[in-house]
Amino acid sequence: MKTFNIMLKSINDVKDFVNFVNKYDFDVDLTSGRYIVDAKSIMGIFSLDLSKPIKVDVHTDACDNFCEEIKSFLV
Repeated sequence: MKTFNIMLKSINDVKDFVNFVNKYDFDVDLTSGRYIVDAKSIMGIFSLDLSKPIKVDVHTDACDNFCEEIKSFLV
């Protein structure tokens, strides 16, 4: 499992991030405060506090391509 932080600053960032995550078969969770949501759920992401960095938990070790695609969101 890999963990890192991202920032989603706009609606387009959220849509792009969800599109990237949905390309992959492994699970990705987002954590903000005490809330944990599925990163493949656009409604779940909009329920988080997007003004702060969001913790990303990728549930696989083979996620180099995924990490490369989302590097513009990394904090």
